[in-house]
Amino acid sequence: MRDVGYGKTEVAMRAAFKAVMESKQAAILTPTTVLAYQHFETFRTRFAAFPVKIELLSRFRAAKDQKEVVKRIEEGDVDIVIGTHRLLSKDIKFKELGLVVVDEEQRFGVAHKGAFKAVKETCGCTYAFGHADSSYPEYVAYGIEDMSVIETPPRDRLAIQTQVVQFSEQVIKSAIELELTRSGQVFFIHNRVETIDTIAALVNRLVPQARIAVGHGQMNEQEMERIMLEFVDFKHDILVATTIIENGIDIPRANTIIINRADQYGLSQLYQLRGRVGRSNRRAYAYLLIPSEQGLTPIARRRLAAIREFSDLGAGFRIAALDLELRGAGNMLVVSSPAYGCPWVRSLYSDA
Repeated sequence: MRDVGYGKTEVAMRAAFKAVMESKQAAILTPTTVLAYQHFETFRTRFAAFPVKIELLSRFRAAKDQKEVVKRIEEGDVDIVIGTHRLLSKDIKFKELGLVVVDEEQRFGVAHKGAFKAVKETCGCTYAFGHADSSYPEYVAYGIEDMSVIETPPRDRLAIQTQVVQFSEQVIKSAIELELTRSGQVFFIHNRVETIDTIAALVNRLVPQARIAVGHGQMNEQEMERIMLEFVDFKHDILVATTIIENGIDIPRANTIIINRADQYGLSQLYQLRGRVGRSNRRAYAYLLIPSEQGLTPIARRRLAAIREFSDLGAGFRIAALDLELRGAGNMLVVSSPAYGCPWVRSLYSDA
């Protein structure tokens, strides 16, 4: 496990390259098509100077193209394949699989993890990269998962300046205009679909010169993917969205995030959302908007104080440990299941 924005993709690329150089195939599993596409472009750019055959397997490819890729994977004509759950389909057969990388592992369900275990039996090793949420200290404490933490940040990475401020149109306007003056992009997080268009209209009134897009989980999936890719391609300045963007998106140009009603979020979730910015050598800013100090619950005060305090690089595990303390670990259910080859352990507290 590495911290938010600490280069999990870099580690994955190096591991995949080593596997390919040893005449093995590598599979990169992601939970979303947008993330798969981002990784595909990143891998292609990085390995452009090497004879490495890289393919994408997701809805972005036509059915005919997918069939061709599946055939080439089985024949060993693909070195690295990057895709979504499609990679777990029964028609996918590798000639000599040597490495599986599971990105955003916590986004996959129990059934998928069971499939990963079956895949693992056919290759040398499996790397699972997840985020620093409260389940990791819990899993490590119970001996369910091994974990290694690399605490050295990427070169030139700067800590994110975090401010907890009362909701104010002037604060929003100033924060956005500051980012736009340096040709950057802004995330505005509002986690209520019913009123997200109202918030987008407010933002449009405050900064009419900005190109604004809206995204949330109740949209058509293809439409949401289109908006996200347009934001990646800098066709929008501001993305007003729900927490749908909290995992996996890497947009170095986006270095300001405004989170409305930050008091209603969990600590790990705030940390993950904040991690969507600060992924370049530019100073990044996070504005956590609250209704008023007086209206906060004691637990909300502790969360906000913690996210503000732990703003230094590499604070993810400390955040996760504190989140575990605040939320509680719940009960552990151990079920011996032949299908998994070992005791299957599940937290009754989570939905994982």
